[in-house]
Amino acid sequence: MVLAISFLEAPLKFRAPDVTVRIGLGIGRLVFRALNSVEGVFAVALLTVAASGSLSARAMVALTAAVALLVLQLALVRPRLTRRSNAVLAGQDPPRSHAHYAYIGLEAAKVAALITAGVLLLAG
Repeated sequence: MVLAISFLEAPLKFRAPDVTVRIGLGIGRLVFRALNSVEGVFAVALLTVAASGSLSARAMVALTAAVALLVLQLALVRPRLTRRSNAVLAGQDPPRSHAHYAYIGLEAAKVAALITAGVLLLAG
């Protein structure tokens, strides 16, 4: 889901005919709110499984890293992105934000942590 939305849907929607920045931001807000909600549910499930003690220490580290990265995104980066998108949706023209780069970097790191955890879990 993270790969599909963050690295495919998000950049491609702005290339669709007649999709303005305001429309793209409106869609993006809905999509990322849904994605982050699902990620939150999965994070709670992962932490519940991790708390059972049935995972290897390395898998626990990878899963904990993925959850920590999600928390960083939601607590530190999303509010900055939301403030900017609120301004754009209100018709203002705020300066460009570099918060997207932080969000993308955290997304890439989160994907790496999830892939690492999956490989470790499959390896047993």
